[in-house]
Amino acid sequence: MTPNPATPPPSIVNYKLSDGDVSAIAAQLPRDTGGVLRNQVLAGDVYPAMVVRTFDPSVTTSNLQVFLDGNCTFWATSRVEGTVPGTWSRPAAGPTAPAPDNSPDAVLARYREGQ
Repeated sequence: MTPNPATPPPSIVNYKLSDGDVSAIAAQLPRDTGGVLRNQVLAGDVYPAMVVRTFDPSVTTSNLQVFLDGNCTFWATSRVEGTVPGTWSRPAAGPTAPAPDNSPDAVLARYREGQ
């Protein structure tokens, strides 16, 4: 199976925490100390992450900044795409809203409706 091409920086992906991540976060970012405010993290929790560097596109290896629930981030290095804890995945494509009609007549009609 050939992996998908790497997601180029700066892309937002989903990152699933592993047991090792939880231990590293607890050691590096203790809760409610030194200005660090964050909620509890558990293995399997999924957080948004930004791809900050891609190494080997053939195996989608990337460094990520994981946005935890609080005022801090976790640096997840050399992570690959996957579905198990310790890997990242691309967000599911959601429905897209139709583009608004921005023709002059439509803009004028919306303006008049708002008065």
